[in-house]
Amino acid sequence: MNQSNNILQQKRILLAVVLSFVFFVVYDYFFIPKKPLGVEQNITQNHNATSSIEAPQISSATKQNLNPQQGVNSSKSIAKIESEYFQAELDSLGRISSFYLKDEKYQNEKGERINLISQTSDLRPLELRFSEAQINEEAYKTPYTADNASLFIDANSSKTIKLTQNLSQLRVEKILTFHPNGNYEVEVRLSKNTPFFITPGSRPDVAVDAYTVHGALVLDGKDTIHTFEDEDVKNDEKIEQAFIASAFDRYYASFFYNFDRPLNIIISKDDKHNPQIFAFAHNNFKAGAYIGAKEHSLLRAIDERLDDVVEFGWFTFIAKPMFAFLNFLHQYIGNWGWAIVVLTLIVRVILFPLTYKSMISMNKLKDLAPKMKEIRERYKGDPQKMNVQMMELYKKHGANPMSGCLPILLQIPIFFAIYRVLLNTIELKAAPWDFWIHDLSVMDPYFILPILMGATMFLQQLITPMTIQDPIQAKIMKFLPVIFTFFFITFPAGLTLYWFVNNLCSLAQQWVINKIFAKEHHKKEGEKTK
Repeated sequence: MNQSNNILQQKRILLAVVLSFVFFVVYDYFFIPKKPLGVEQNITQNHNATSSIEAPQISSATKQNLNPQQGVNSSKSIAKIESEYFQAELDSLGRISSFYLKDEKYQNEKGERINLISQTSDLRPLELRFSEAQINEEAYKTPYTADNASLFIDANSSKTIKLTQNLSQLRVEKILTFHPNGNYEVEVRLSKNTPFFITPGSRPDVAVDAYTVHGALVLDGKDTIHTFEDEDVKNDEKIEQAFIASAFDRYYASFFYNFDRPLNIIISKDDKHNPQIFAFAHNNFKAGAYIGAKEHSLLRAIDERLDDVVEFGWFTFIAKPMFAFLNFLHQYIGNWGWAIVVLTLIVRVILFPLTYKSMISMNKLKDLAPKMKEIRERYKGDPQKMNVQMMELYKKHGANPMSGCLPILLQIPIFFAIYRVLLNTIELKAAPWDFWIHDLSVMDPYFILPILMGATMFLQQLITPMTIQDPIQAKIMKFLPVIFTFFFITFPAGLTLYWFVNNLCSLAQQWVINKIFAKEHHKKEGEKTK
């Protein structure tokens, strides 16, 4: 059957909308890309301003984890640090062995405090590894001592603890200054120049799922973010002049940062190809550090530039301003669910001129349907002439057959930006909406919002002028509400809420436009009968 180019265009646009939606979900789910990173040959250590040296490769002796049978009893605690916000312990190897947040919103489903130090990895924050195998082996067998066994940090104070390790030919000092909210400064001093590596530890494994990115993140001196996902690190990588080096899961992170004297970072891989972060030094190391939630207000209170620790994946460039605006609304409204509703309404207002023009065009196409059918019948043997006649008809009546899909295409990046915001921002974790929704970051427990979303989508189809002539296309469109309903069942409730409210706006707008067209149609019919 001969089809005009116009019909083919409509088919392609419809398929593009559906396929692009599915593509973005599948791609975002499985293949969030990271920027390629070349391996530098040399790396400069900025903490020694008088010279630069080449960073050695991490040797197998350096990479190996502690063997408890050969080393010291690393499970022994030598110091405890506590504030109203957190509770931590340091072990005999001078590492942070446990870190608990006290606030109830960070507790698990059983109401228990969560240890942010990974229990599935032997790598702990502040662990030192030396390039020389002999020193490294001795270091793992020699315990640290602390100048204070217990610290309590008041709300407006900071306190320092000094850890010391005396090796046969080397003295190691770690000076740690803890602040009330879990951030701290770390300084390492060696009695003589000896190349070493220090790590912020493995990523927390509290919130790890297939929907979000987890692994390591490095912000370099050119403000480029490099992301290394778990199970996807092929080779060791060196990054010179890094501002931030973070090991993170969905909601939490452990990281080093220094914006004044950037760090030299090496991303190593473990036996599962997961990233491990090490900062390289040879005498003195100094950096800010943090263990805790990737909560914007906390990070900004430390340094506004730490916003980059929160990674939204591929849609970061849209998701970040989207969250900033959503957070702005929440400050005035006081509820994240209603903030999402207001955000949706604002987006609809911004897109209103385009959406209105699209709906007007769709109604015009409906009125032109008999004339379009007549042209197809008259020129069915001459597709080229048929297209010319169709274009003249569209031009004469101000109709655009492609305008119906453009508003949907524009909303796809907005949709995915909100999708990433709801998945990655801890502020929305356990954030309730009124009625039955107690956590906007997880699926609707009763499937009410997905059903309402599908129902409004179906109703919108009923009152929207159908200009699709191809029966296969028409069937696909009829099944879309059902497909989308099942598609949204496992999506975060906040995302489904956004799409449901968006559908309500489209439904109301289409109903009003239909009424306007019906009134004009009756008016024209009345004029004809006079």
